[in-house]
Amino acid sequence: MALINTNIANGIAIITLDNPSKGYLNGAQAALISASLDDLATDDNVKVVVFIGGVPGVFIRHYDVSELLELAEKLAASGRSEADILEAARADNPISTMYEKLDCFPKPTIAAINGYCQGGGLEFALCCDFRISESGHFKIGLLETTIGIFPGAGGTQRLPRLLGEARALDMILRGKLLAPEEAHSIGLVNDCVPAGRALDAALELAEELANRSPRALREAKALIKSALDTPLIDGCVEERSRFSALIATDPNARQEMAAFLAESLEEGVEKVRIDA
Repeated sequence: MALINTNIANGIAIITLDNPSKGYLNGAQAALISASLDDLATDDNVKVVVFIGGVPGVFIRHYDVSELLELAEKLAASGRSEADILEAARADNPISTMYEKLDCFPKPTIAAINGYCQGGGLEFALCCDFRISESGHFKIGLLETTIGIFPGAGGTQRLPRLLGEARALDMILRGKLLAPEEAHSIGLVNDCVPAGRALDAALELAEELANRSPRALREAKALIKSALDTPLIDGCVEERSRFSALIATDPNARQEMAAFLAESLEEGVEKVRIDA
C-alpha cells in the first residue's frame, strides 16, 4: 500500500499522506515524502504543493511512537556517553532532512488539515507556508511532554517563531491541544473552514499562488524564511540585491509591471472621462 499518493493538475501537486490505520508519520513515509519533494522542486509543471491526510479524520496524527521507543532503546543499550550521543545527533538524519526540505522548499506549500494534527504532524504542518484547517472534533498541538519527551523535529524552534515565546511555552510545556477554531484564533492556522472543505480551500489558495511569478514567490519566500536569523540591515541589503537581479534578468517581471502600468493608465483615463 502506498504511503503517499501524488496527483498533479493545473500546476498544483496534491500529496495525500496515507498510513492506515492510525495515520502516523514514520520513517518509510518520510523517505517517500523527501524523494517526492526532490522531484517536485525541479518539475516546472508544479507551481504549488498541497498536503492532505488520507486516513479519515487524520492529517498526520503524530510521529510513530513505536519507532521513537525503538530508537530510545537502541541508544540506551549502546553504552555511548550522553556527550557522544548529543554530538552525533547534531548531524542530519533522514527524518530531519525531510522536515528541512519541506521548510526550505522553493515553491509555496499548503497543509490542508483535515483531521488530527499533533506532535510530528503539527511539526510537519509548521514547515508548510500555509495551514488551512477544517472544523471538526479533532485536536491540533504538540503533545510530546505528556509522554515524557519534547518536540524533536523543529517544534520548539518553529512554534515560537510563529506564535511568540509565551504561546509556545504554554502549548509545549503543557502539551496543550487545540480545537481547529482555537488554533485559528491564535494564528496557528491561517484559516478554519467548514468540515470537509480543507482541500477545496487549499486548492483555491493554490490556484491563486499558481498564477503568480514562480521566481518572485521563490525569492520572497527565501527572504522571509531567513529574516528572523538575519540582522535587519543585512536582510534589507539582500532583499534589494535580489530585487535588482530579478527585474534585470526576468522578462516576465518587466512584462507584468508594464501590463500593470498600462492598466493603471487606462483606469486613470476612464476616471477622467467619468469626472468630466
